[in-house]
Formats: sequence, C-alpha cells, structure tokens
Amino acid sequence: MAEQANLPVCQPASLKNEAAQQHLATFNADVMIVVAYGLILPQAVLDIPRLGCLNVHASLLPRWRGAAPIQRAIEAGDATTGITIMQMNAGLDTGEMLACVSCPISSQTTAGSLHDELALLGPPLLDDVLGDIGSHQRHSRPQDDEHANYASKILKPEAQIDWRHSASVLDHKVRAFNPFPVCYCELDGQRIRIWQARPLSSTTASQMPGTLLRAGKEGIVVSCGEGELAIEVLQLEGGKPLQAKQLLSAYQALFATGKRFALPAATAAK
Repeated sequence: MAEQANLPVCQPASLKNEAAQQHLATFNADVMIVVAYGLILPQAVLDIPRLGCLNVHASLLPRWRGAAPIQRAIEAGDATTGITIMQMNAGLDTGEMLACVSCPISSQTTAGSLHDELALLGPPLLDDVLGDIGSHQRHSRPQDDEHANYASKILKPEAQIDWRHSASVLDHKVRAFNPFPVCYCELDGQRIRIWQARPLSSTTASQMPGTLLRAGKEGIVVSCGEGELAIEVLQLEGGKPLQAKQLLSAYQALFATGKRFALPAATAAK
C-alpha cells in the first residue's frame, strides 16, 4: 500500500547499522511508529524523531512485555488483554504508557482470533494519540515493574501436550498455540495435532493421564491430571484438520477406549 501511494519503503536488515540510521534521519520525522518489530531499537534510532518513537503493543502493559504477548495472555488464562501505545525507551517494552484499550478473552478465543481483534483496536487508538500527541506525552504514565511478565518467544517443543496438567491448563495452551505452532500429542507413534479442545469435569473413575476415556459426539475425551479434555478438531499426519466425529468414522480403532497418549519424554521418564 505504501508503494502504491509512492511512499518510500526501506527494509534494512538491522537498525544497528550506521548507514541505516543515517538514512532514517534524512526523513526528518516528527515521530516513528513501531508495530510487532520484535527487536529493541538502538538509542541512536530512538533519538532520531523529534517526538521519539511509539510502540503499538498487544498487551495491557506491564502485564506482558516481549515477543509473544497475545499467546502468553491466553496461555496464562487471562480474562482481559488489550493494546497499549507506549513511548519507547532503551528497555524491552518498558517505556511510559500514553493510552490503552482493553479486549476480553473468552473461552473460545485463540491466538489467531485475538490477533485479529487487537489489529482492529490498535489503529484507531494510535490515530487518537497522534491527533494530540503533545497532551498524551505530558500525561503519560510509568509502568509498574512489579507487575511485569516476560512473554517469551513461542518455541515449537512447548506445543507438546503433557497430559499430567489439568484440562483447564491444556485448554488454554491449545487456544494459545492456534494457529502456530499448534499443540500436538502422540498415539501409536503417530503425531496428532490438536486444533480445538474443551475442558470437561471428570465424569469417570480416575485414570492415568493420557488415557483415552471415550470417543463420540462430544469428541475424543482424554484423562488429564485434573479433569478431562475433549478433543474436538484434530489433524492426523498427512491429513487436514477435521472434526473428531469425522475422523472417528474411519479411525475408530486408533482412538479405542483405554489406549494412552504418550507423555513428553522428560515427563515419561519420571
């Protein structure tokens, strides 16, 4: 869109490069906006714009600082998140807050759906701040570091399901890692990706975590450390995501009652 409007588009590999910094300075910008950049801006870059650099951050700071605030908020079971417009400093999402807007997290919220909701909230909030940036900067609020959490980058190994956790914890994890990297587990040596699940209260006698309790209209129900998890949408190796009831018609034997999903290697060794 910028190219269509004949606006200059620069994509330097690093902003630590002095030549890249000098090129930025030639724009004589009043303010610089950063969205999902993922790296800390050098102080030399922060000092270029007359009014500094603003960050559109996908969390109600200081709740989640760092690379994956959307996923970590869902994984932690937060009921609310939002967008914060922050005046950037040399720290990692530690600058003063200029404005914020909240967004609820429901029992159906995934990282993908929350991303899309926040993407709609950020632009008008930023527009409001830019419309009277002087006032917002004068009334900015410092963050309380005691309430800060680090939203570390999502790593693929984290997506493996450990059935010894509670069904509620696993539900949060499944939704937090949808659409990436997608939670998975193993059954009969086959990796199964879990796209959608629902926590249930235990309705059967206590079973070892990972035990397949039943499979039918409510999904593929698995015993957890506490409660049960009903897998509703899953994906077999080489296949596409399907409703559990669709898969069961062809793979009833794979999901036979009493079989056990594997635990992560480190857990299984305990």
